[in-house]
Amino acid sequence: MKLTFLGTGTSTGVPSIACDCETCLSNDPRDKRLRVSVLIEHAGKTILVDTSSDFRQQALRANIRRLDAVLITHCHVDHVFGLDDIRPLNFRYGAMPVFANEVAWTDLRRIFQYIFKPTHFGGGLPQLIPHTVVHRSPFCIGEIEITPLEVIHGKLPVIAYRFNDFAYATDLKTIPPDSMDGLRDLDVLVLDCVRIKPHSTHLHLEEALSIIEELRPKRAFLTHLNHDILHSRDSKLLPDNVSLSYDGLVVSNE
Repeated sequence: MKLTFLGTGTSTGVPSIACDCETCLSNDPRDKRLRVSVLIEHAGKTILVDTSSDFRQQALRANIRRLDAVLITHCHVDHVFGLDDIRPLNFRYGAMPVFANEVAWTDLRRIFQYIFKPTHFGGGLPQLIPHTVVHRSPFCIGEIEITPLEVIHGKLPVIAYRFNDFAYATDLKTIPPDSMDGLRDLDVLVLDCVRIKPHSTHLHLEEALSIIEELRPKRAFLTHLNHDILHSRDSKLLPDNVSLSYDGLVVSNE
């Protein structure tokens, strides 16, 4: 299995508009962070997690040629506002299977009403095949077994996804016990960590490292990083099996 980080930044991206902090002025390419999204590839199948606000740029940069499915973690702007940019893939391959929980589908149908209740006919509308995911109810895409696991982002239920022995859990503050159980025995865990100091709705560094210590994945990568985190400096704060992610990083167990 191969996981590619398409974007690793928080909702504003990094650099942030009108900011002169050390990270935003950094020349290190690892400090240039588009909005969060990952690509999962295994046994001939390619799955996108979240159509971020920067999806078009990410798809061109990563040379994405085809997707077998899109999985949505939750319906916040930075995670779904690139949904319209699946249209070129529709033109070539037809309607796209899209998976989300019931809460996210309610918001997606409201925000993208023009898709679900079109007022005109013709081109220009994304073509979706909606699927509703349920906490701890696995499904398969090819040889990839996908288990949705509910985590909590403030008060919002967000879906973390386990792919065989990889897992992706972004935008969360707490992980319920049964979801923690679903995240054990992992080769790779990608985990939310918005900044070093505490945050009201996201994990900060100490919380993220505590969860990793309990789950004990072979490797862990922190994502959804804001501009408080400078890659070269803050990587030194991490244990050997934990790394800061960066845009374009590829992680594989093959």
